[in-house]
Amino acid sequence: METSLDKSALAAAQPAAKVQRTVYSVLGAISFSHLLNDMIQSLILAIYPMLKDNFSLSFGQIGLITLTYQITASLLQPLVGSYTDKHPKPYSLPVGMGFTLAGLLLMSVAPNFGVLLVAAALVGCGSSVFHPESSRVARMASGGRHGLAQSLFQVGGNAGSSLGPLLAALIVIPHGQRSIAWFSVAALVAMVVLTQIGRWYKAHPSVKKARGVAGHATLSRNKVMFAMGVLILLVFSKYFYLASINSYFTFYLIDKFHLPVQAAQVHLFVFLAAVAAGTVIGGPIGDKIGRKYVIWVSILGVAPFTLLLPYANLFWTGVLTVIIGVVLASAFSAILVYAQELIPGKVGMVAGLFFGFAFGMGGIGAAVLGQLADATSITYVYKVCSFLPLIGVLTVFLPDVEGKRAKA
Repeated sequence: METSLDKSALAAAQPAAKVQRTVYSVLGAISFSHLLNDMIQSLILAIYPMLKDNFSLSFGQIGLITLTYQITASLLQPLVGSYTDKHPKPYSLPVGMGFTLAGLLLMSVAPNFGVLLVAAALVGCGSSVFHPESSRVARMASGGRHGLAQSLFQVGGNAGSSLGPLLAALIVIPHGQRSIAWFSVAALVAMVVLTQIGRWYKAHPSVKKARGVAGHATLSRNKVMFAMGVLILLVFSKYFYLASINSYFTFYLIDKFHLPVQAAQVHLFVFLAAVAAGTVIGGPIGDKIGRKYVIWVSILGVAPFTLLLPYANLFWTGVLTVIIGVVLASAFSAILVYAQELIPGKVGMVAGLFFGFAFGMGGIGAAVLGQLADATSITYVYKVCSFLPLIGVLTVFLPDVEGKRAKA
């Protein structure tokens, strides 16, 4: 049966070699799939308090669950991206979602901590395929508006991340561990949508070239490698800080302000919704004024607010986390597109590297901060992490890629 996505997107793919235009039907579909994928991921993070009680876990073990998921994804994503740069696999997206589905079902019936780790690894495998390939699809459908396309793609993921804690509070916490399986419906819907996207992907002219379309950086190899190193440090600062929010913010609110679990999860939802809003802003602004300026503001500019957060009352904690979410979220789309312009023709590898590194930093951050929280306190963790955005000062060393490209 032919869908509306088939008709509009497949038609758009045919003249793509002659005239580039933004294929919003494909961007909408891949963003929706990203929403479902990341909703499932954030659901797992949001049920940590329940798992902690059910299995009598320490903060260190909670961090190990995140580490297992994030490291599985981070190690495989660059490999998947590099391979599909040379050997496109249009239908790898629904296959990857199948791993996520299996992980969900296993987690719903896990009898012990070891099985929880296996389930987390399966979800990580699904993400290792989804993120580099779906980022490639977004770039293919961008019509040259790469920042806009990445923002639309990312906002789907961030919206999904914000929904996870809310759905956990409404469904999983009241009904228990087995209700996690109900979310397999979301994975099945995503598999259907991703199969349709695979048809468009297969028909796209760039598949025949076995290369993504990229910018044309004219920098020397040494300058490119140095710039990539700076970008990786910036991603480290962002995602190590985000690990403190994603994995432990509910515990922080419960410990410091004595909130019930469901109220704390609503605060996490508000933060993640702010992240989604910030993502929408970053990409289009980067297209207009340059990615480097967006990176400056989003990483270093958030530092005053993170430094204030550990000393704020409940009201100002809510206000500050919204500001932090909006400002910090605008960075990743700009960083990713900037990196893809640094290394032309390696769209999947670059996407896999940065998504993978972001996942890895989230996992390592969760594990390290969990151990730190066990040894000290949750409040101390936020005091330490508040200094991480100051690493944003390294943005001064990034070359002006847009300027180089304009002269080429």
